[in-house]
Amino acid sequence: MRTRTGLSIMILLLLVLTVKPGPCSGNQFSNGSSNDPVMIEADSISYDHKRDIYHAEGRVVITYVRGVLTADHVFLEKTRDQARAEGNVVLKSGQDILEGDRIDFDIRHKTGIVYQGRAFMGRNHFYLAADRIEKTGEASYVADDAKVTTCDGPCPDWQLSADKLDVTVEGYGKLKHAKFLAKGIPVLYIPYLIFPAKTKRQSGLLAPYLAYSDKKLGTDVEIPFFWAISEDMDATLYQRYMDKRGYKQGVEFRYFMSPDNYGTFYGDFMNDTGRVKETAGGISRDWQSDHQRWSLYLNHQTQFDPSFYFRTDIRKVSDSWYFKDFSSHNYYLSNYTTTEQKRFRKVTFLGNDALGSLESTARLVKNWSMYNMTVLGSHTDNFAVPSNDATLQKYPEVTLTGIKRPLFGSPANFEFTTSYVYYHRDAGQKGHAYELKPTLSLPVNLAGYGQLTPEFGVWEALWRRDDQQPTPSDKQGNRSLYRAAVNLTTEISRVFNIGGQTVEKIRHGIRPELNYTYIPNVNQSNLPDFIAPVSEQHTLSYGLTNSFLARLKSKDGKTHYREFLRLKLGQTYDIIEANRDIAASGRDRKPFGEVQLEVDFTPFQYLSFMARNKYNIHATTWSQANYDLAISDARGDSVVLGYRYTQNAIEEINLYLKAVLTKSIDLTYHHRRNQLIDKDSEKKLAISYKRQCWNLQLSYAETLNTQINPSGISTQGDIIDRTYMVTLYLYGLGTVGN
Repeated sequence: MRTRTGLSIMILLLLVLTVKPGPCSGNQFSNGSSNDPVMIEADSISYDHKRDIYHAEGRVVITYVRGVLTADHVFLEKTRDQARAEGNVVLKSGQDILEGDRIDFDIRHKTGIVYQGRAFMGRNHFYLAADRIEKTGEASYVADDAKVTTCDGPCPDWQLSADKLDVTVEGYGKLKHAKFLAKGIPVLYIPYLIFPAKTKRQSGLLAPYLAYSDKKLGTDVEIPFFWAISEDMDATLYQRYMDKRGYKQGVEFRYFMSPDNYGTFYGDFMNDTGRVKETAGGISRDWQSDHQRWSLYLNHQTQFDPSFYFRTDIRKVSDSWYFKDFSSHNYYLSNYTTTEQKRFRKVTFLGNDALGSLESTARLVKNWSMYNMTVLGSHTDNFAVPSNDATLQKYPEVTLTGIKRPLFGSPANFEFTTSYVYYHRDAGQKGHAYELKPTLSLPVNLAGYGQLTPEFGVWEALWRRDDQQPTPSDKQGNRSLYRAAVNLTTEISRVFNIGGQTVEKIRHGIRPELNYTYIPNVNQSNLPDFIAPVSEQHTLSYGLTNSFLARLKSKDGKTHYREFLRLKLGQTYDIIEANRDIAASGRDRKPFGEVQLEVDFTPFQYLSFMARNKYNIHATTWSQANYDLAISDARGDSVVLGYRYTQNAIEEINLYLKAVLTKSIDLTYHHRRNQLIDKDSEKKLAISYKRQCWNLQLSYAETLNTQINPSGISTQGDIIDRTYMVTLYLYGLGTVGN
């Protein structure tokens, strides 16, 4: 769950139960209690019988279960249960340190006073200094002329000072007449400040979000409030105001009933007062009145046992423009992740203006050693069409999969997939679909020179429509076809002894692969449109992969391996196209498919190059080209240059630069250019200044909003949205601005 840590002040008291003189070695004695022993060492230890006072003097070291107290003098008055430590007092307990000129404490009531006190709390790296720190109760403290910071050193970069500090551990702290100091210079006066003083999760205000966008949103302010409901539940309430769009409210609710039962819910709502008229991707809007906008997200998982679980990923928005309008800052971008490592951060899609669709799912999964069953319900919102009525939904999809395994102990392998889906939509054909796909394969070892694997599979589909659409396709029927394939693979390799100080050996492997596939031509004219037709196929495909693996020796003598180059070529030859009747079709045969090229090149740790291309040999041109070149160094400087090209669709250049100017200053620059319209799509410049206890970032961004109509891209009416952001992060206190 989310943890909120704040300032905690802890004075650990020396509890001496019954100290009696006894057998000792010169200057040591213990309290004789085996349950909570206390050991005192000093240059001299004396006892005043009349006043019942023990006095330890000179290099006093008191060791007990929770820590160590050192001082020049320690007095213990047993009659009144009063103790006093004087001179260079240092009390250490775990990661926490308390220092002072003098500590007076009442053993019976567990109260005390530290004079000229200085404290360090290791858990949140917090420093406290005050002329007088008083422990007034079981877990409450008062300090005069207090100063707090998370900065190291005698002259901290920032401090909060106050005439009066009143704090309760696992409660709240209060500062009266507080000042924010930068390098000792007051820059902000705060007459009254309340802050959480808990090491556990604590309800309270979180760091605000501040930004300005001159076109889209205007002044943008969000103030979150965290609510620690219980040990297994919490919530964050988001209050956001955009002066060009209105007031938006959101809530995130998280629960953790057990390690096998947890989830996150988020929802927001606003009355959008923006007046917008635009066209994008052939979809237009003309909003001249208020619109109710909302979004919701639910991620829940229940693990019944290691092989059986239920999970939901519900993602819904009010309209297809939601992520276009709020692409600069939203809950989904803030919680985006590509892994499943964090239970409460599982947003797997980028909620920005490029999002084309959004899918919601709920699934029940059961695994066995050789089988898997999944029951799935899914709903897709397609943002590329004006209406979602014709988008196919699956309510539900039930799939049973049999893992590939030997058939009755024979060399042949058997696997299968069978499924039932109900396809639903509000406009168009819908109904039931059943499919069964069993497959047999027989891998044959070619005397160690390669492997030949023939495969044969049957694909049986049945359907029944329950819509009232007046279409020529049958209301019910079936389709039967088969797929036959043969796969031939081998690999040859050679190891070259380099004998270098870093590179010892290089292994060059060549893996050719040949695949033949045949699917007969089957009449599928009666298929409903919610079942995808399977095209006739008679193809021969090849693949050739070259890989280079280096054996490296590091400076410490350890050996490791790195594949520094992988080059793969692939292409398909269409036998049907090669035998097509030219006279009947009136066009030339083009049996060779596109050549697919994959390159991964990492010659050393700080340089990498990647390419994913497709080449049309008939048109003698690249139909697709994607490149990424990344260069970095041990200091953290980096350059990433990317190129994206899809014929007649995309041509874009991306540049990312990061320069570590000094140990404290980073400069980053991101540039995205649309080559199709010869315009910059996005530019962002940010400079970050980092110190041990704070970080300041200044950034400026320009985003191009190009008006698009159904006939293509229009360069008229381009809008450049400029955003200015200032982020100040005070370690231990949170973030101011964004």
